[in-house]
Amino acid sequence: MLKDVVVNLSGRAPLDFAADYATSIAATFGAHVTGIAFLYEPVIPDGTLGGVPVDLIELQREENSKIARDAISRFEAGVKKAGVASETRQLDATFGGAATLFAQVARRFDISVVAQAQREQGATDELIIEGALFESGRPVIVVPYIQKSGLTLERVLACWDGGRTAARAIADAMPFLERAKAVDLVIVAEERKNDEITGVRMSEHLTRHGVTVSVKRIAKGDLAVQDVILSYAADSGADFMVMGGYGHSRLREFILGGVTRGILNSMTVPVLMSH
Repeated sequence: MLKDVVVNLSGRAPLDFAADYATSIAATFGAHVTGIAFLYEPVIPDGTLGGVPVDLIELQREENSKIARDAISRFEAGVKKAGVASETRQLDATFGGAATLFAQVARRFDISVVAQAQREQGATDELIIEGALFESGRPVIVVPYIQKSGLTLERVLACWDGGRTAARAIADAMPFLERAKAVDLVIVAEERKNDEITGVRMSEHLTRHGVTVSVKRIAKGDLAVQDVILSYAADSGADFMVMGGYGHSRLREFILGGVTRGILNSMTVPVLMSH
């Protein structure tokens, strides 16, 4: 059951597509949604503390406070209109520390919702995504910045390679898969082939949960795996995607795997990821 959702709020743009999408998820499942707005500390370049006027620091602090307040106000208006149970929290954080803080908060929820990284504030957004994916222990839905509609589950694309993260993602996505009208279990074909990798037994597992599923085996050819997946998503008219989020750990710092990063950079539909 999905009953508790948390979303990272953004006050930088006229529309907060992640907050709107999280609200639609809560409305669909009759869930509670919590909006987290970060009040970021002013950024002072190293070695310049004495050279930055105090009023400039205060001005930046006021601007950051306004961004957080605007994000909360927009979110509260949206959930009120949708009739969704909600609450908001404003947390003080540095740009670097917000990701870890959000991940710690997300551990107490069923799922977190974050926005795809945009060019103008990409570094912060990427850290939030990575924190939610690798540090929360919970699934995360990343919403593309082109998203205009709420949760739709007409056709869901579930990526399957027989691996641990793919299995975790499908298990975490079960509330969505069970509501979907159609689910395509997509396998990007490599040289190796067996019953588990071809998806036969995973499709049987999904069928036992009442999921209407079709196995789609696609030849990789000369394309990168992420390009094959994104192309199929576009061609099939998928409106939601499920996949394992893969990364390498180096001194406790995760580096996104190539397929994961490729999907996050070019995604056109919301993606549920688990690690």
